[in-house]
Amino acid sequence: MKITLIAVGTKMPSWVTDAYQIYITRLPPEFSMRLIEIPAQKRTPKSDTQRLTIQEGERVCAAIPSGDHVIALTEHGKMWDTQKLATQLKAWHHTNHHLSLLVGGPEGLSQMCLDKAHFQWSLSPLTWPHPFVRVMLAEQIYRAWTIMTHHPYHR
Repeated sequence: MKITLIAVGTKMPSWVTDAYQIYITRLPPEFSMRLIEIPAQKRTPKSDTQRLTIQEGERVCAAIPSGDHVIALTEHGKMWDTQKLATQLKAWHHTNHHLSLLVGGPEGLSQMCLDKAHFQWSLSPLTWPHPFVRVMLAEQIYRAWTIMTHHPYHR
């Protein structure tokens, strides 16, 4: 299964890149994860943030590999615990689904991205910094894989 994380934002702090790499390099080839960064539109106090979000959404949607099962990360999505994520990943893996995980910019994902999504997932009712979401996703995908394979990481 190929997992593509498509996230708005570039130029992450080194701790984000380092932590993200720690988890994705632990994944086996059959659970490869790659990151596509979409540059965020420049915002000023006079910016039309709705228009900027739409433009970012167009670029996010254009980056989704054809045929992928699309999951939008949004505060209004359904929350899963790690065990449910592991169960769902196992099901997608067995049906040869590839995944695209979408993470929006400061105002979230555009309606176009939400409409393209097969599922909306919320990591938490809390608001997280977007760079940290990348690390959380990589760690949770790794943790779910360890549950699936009975690896001792998840205790």
